[in-house]
Amino acid sequence: MSDFKEKFAEEEMLRKNPDVHYVNAYRRMKRIKGFYVHLSIYLLVNIFLIAVNGSERAEDGENFWHWKTFTMAFFWGIGLVGHGLTVFCRDVFFGKNWEEKKIQQIMKSSNRGKWE
Repeated sequence: MSDFKEKFAEEEMLRKNPDVHYVNAYRRMKRIKGFYVHLSIYLLVNIFLIAVNGSERAEDGENFWHWKTFTMAFFWGIGLVGHGLTVFCRDVFFGKNWEEKKIQQIMKSSNRGKWE
């Protein structure tokens, strides 16, 4: 429950802060920190899993370089790349320029359909 209270207090502090640049920088820092935590967990878990799978395959006399050894790391890695793109390359696909153009396009198309 204390995590919820901390999040609520944090959001309250951000709402009351008059410096918009600070609030944006703080939220960006939290997104970057979340990505680095995700990356750390990804590395730790997958190094462990690859080591365990590799040692089991060595005992059975199988080849280490097998698809099953790296399946988890591969698919989780796709998710990690997606997370990284949302954090570091947010404006590549749907940036502010795209939003403005889309708003103008929607406004124009909605005006055409009216009987004025």
